[in-house]
Amino acid sequence: MTIEAVVFDIGNVLIEWQPERYYDRRIGRKRREAFFGAFDFHGLMNEIDAGAPFSQIVAQRATVHPEYAAEILMLRDEWLGMAGTLIDHSVRLLDVLKSKGVPVFALSNFGAENFGWSAEAHPFLRAFDRAYISGEMGMRKPHAEIYAAVEADCGIAPERLLFGDDRDENVAAAQARGWRVVRVDSAGHLAQALVSHGLLTEEEAR
Repeated sequence: MTIEAVVFDIGNVLIEWQPERYYDRRIGRKRREAFFGAFDFHGLMNEIDAGAPFSQIVAQRATVHPEYAAEILMLRDEWLGMAGTLIDHSVRLLDVLKSKGVPVFALSNFGAENFGWSAEAHPFLRAFDRAYISGEMGMRKPHAEIYAAVEADCGIAPERLLFGDDRDENVAAAQARGWRVVRVDSAGHLAQALVSHGLLTEEEAR
């Protein structure tokens, strides 16, 4: 079955998303562990990804948790440092696919406001043929509704979509709908999948 579009997650596929590592570097591991133990950082990110206004909810949570206000506000004030390191090989694979005329989509759990900041810093994020950003859609992976929305919008049969994501639950949800999938542990895994599906040559995927 021919692949008609490649669907990219963004975090840990095209841009590194390792907030624990960032906080360890900024405030030290001990303080970060205390912070993450007392405050549901990833729960906050889920709310943002589902459509909660980024700057507003971060400021609100900092007020509610004054003992960690500085750390919470770092999410807003240092966003591009926290989520700004490109995975160069994956970005190059994206560029090669585009140069060959292969449609490329984004399907990412990402807040609407902070996605805008990231796209301003990294213009390639505005170069997708279609971008499905959870915060803009008000739904997020791995819920079935977001995959259904992608299918309805692009009009491509599920088995003709190749989806790369770094999280097992997101990959499993797409696979359950008939999408072709690759669990992206590294840019090399993504490259291998693109070659195996005949989208790139070995040389192009290096």
